[in-house]
Amino acid sequence: MRMGKNSIPSGTVRKPTHLQRRFWMKLSDALKTPWVSLVPILLLGAYLRLYRISEYLTFLGDEGRDVLVVKRMIVDGKFTLLGPTASVGGFFLGPIYYYFMAPFLWLWNLDPTGPAVMVALFGIATIFLVYYVGKEFFSHTVGIIAALLYTLSPITIAYARSSWNPNLVPFFSLLLILLLRRTVRAPTMRELVLIGITLGIGLQLHYLFLFLFPVTVFWLAVAGSPRFRSGEAGRRDLYLRYAMGILPGFLLGCSPFLLFEIRHGFPNTLTILKFLREGDETGFGIGTFVSTVVDVTYRLYARLVLRIPQKELWGQFPQWQRVGWVLGTWVVIVGSLGTLFAVWKQKPAKLMRMISDRKDSSGPALLFIIWFAFIIVLFGFYKRGIYEYYFGIFFPFPFLSLALGLWVMLRFRLTKIIAVCILVGLVYSNWEGRPFKYPPNNQLAQAKLIASTALDKTGGEPFNFALITASNSDHAFRYFFEIWGRAPVTIENSVIDPERKSVTDQLIVICDDPGCQPLGHPLWEVAGFGRAEVTGVWDVPFVKIFRLVHAEEPRGNKKRFL
Repeated sequence: MRMGKNSIPSGTVRKPTHLQRRFWMKLSDALKTPWVSLVPILLLGAYLRLYRISEYLTFLGDEGRDVLVVKRMIVDGKFTLLGPTASVGGFFLGPIYYYFMAPFLWLWNLDPTGPAVMVALFGIATIFLVYYVGKEFFSHTVGIIAALLYTLSPITIAYARSSWNPNLVPFFSLLLILLLRRTVRAPTMRELVLIGITLGIGLQLHYLFLFLFPVTVFWLAVAGSPRFRSGEAGRRDLYLRYAMGILPGFLLGCSPFLLFEIRHGFPNTLTILKFLREGDETGFGIGTFVSTVVDVTYRLYARLVLRIPQKELWGQFPQWQRVGWVLGTWVVIVGSLGTLFAVWKQKPAKLMRMISDRKDSSGPALLFIIWFAFIIVLFGFYKRGIYEYYFGIFFPFPFLSLALGLWVMLRFRLTKIIAVCILVGLVYSNWEGRPFKYPPNNQLAQAKLIASTALDKTGGEPFNFALITASNSDHAFRYFFEIWGRAPVTIENSVIDPERKSVTDQLIVICDDPGCQPLGHPLWEVAGFGRAEVTGVWDVPFVKIFRLVHAEEPRGNKKRFL
């Protein structure tokens, strides 16, 4: 058979044409362009953090308390210098989170979805910051890998989809690390002021931001040393410049909180100092210290990066799988931290040439080590339960350190396939854990429905209100009562209200316990109402609503409400 001029014999492979080679070269170069590879990750991050956010956001007592405060700022002009109470210690945080919330609650017409969107936008900004820090400290590839893994982590997604003050901490903690790195060169006064402002804001978001204060001080001492500043050893004016920029910035960043403290004699500052000095929550014991350090290090990688279930759920899985999780996690931890130490020590030379063309690549690695080491050690002194949102002060760290380790593996022929398999496995595993894969909780809609049903049972008359619950508060319901112009009357004690004018003719009680019995309950809102009888019970999803009125007792020829 004759072959045509363009025919190819069977079994031969056509070589790529010049145009094909140019196409693949251009595609490869395009992928190395930051925006070509980063924009899809940011879009994916926006989708994972904003998709059906109002249906999945958390809206319980704490969230209701926050929007109630901000609503009173917007509508009633009652601005505040005090923030939410801390989970331990009995002190209050600064109010900065309320001022972050205010524009978004106003734009969403007092819908609590607005502040949740604000948190989601900070979450997307954190993705960009993860990329930028990875690129600036090490390489574009490290930034892309870290940003992708951070984008997909179910825990970072979950904490970026609800309005809560600790949820902004990852952004400000990573911003602080970026700003600290820039103090190695001659820092501008603007950058130093920004460091102070970041510290002031972070301290108002969560008290564990205090852990980053010694990180800052130690790094500034290192950044001013001869190793980083040849010929500038012993320059006191450098440290004076640090103080002159950072201290005013800090005072500016936490100025609302400081104004409250000055006005009231520093009550929260004194409580914090007492908490650190005398509290049962802090202290040193060699056994608990070591176990806490090990546990926090393990959970930081296992939960955030590898999506390993909480240990409370491990009984559902076979022994071999649990052993594999533990061994695999520690391999990742040792590999990630080991790479950081190798970069810091600039050994081996071949590795350093492959990691970065920057001569100061040991500086970023040292900053990362200080960031990690100080926080881990300080957690070792903490004796209470350590929740995952506490890790917000170094959420981005495991993603960036693992990305650095994977990128080193990608540069070696023997480990490239392993690195690709690890990366693909992590991407797939974390994608499978996306929060909205399951039906939404609809907590916002449920709170709105319960509040609306309760109001309907009042007949438009004034009412007192109580919530009987084991672990929640009534602020979520009170928020809707207020924005609908039907705020319940608060029962005052007899000293303030001797004539009991604050006690209305009816008490609406919401119970989230199916076996709840409001009559005779010791809760002040119920006991303060007085002797009562139930005139109606209604089942609403997840709760029961009771309407109580005063019980009548005869006294002579008269009846009165007791």
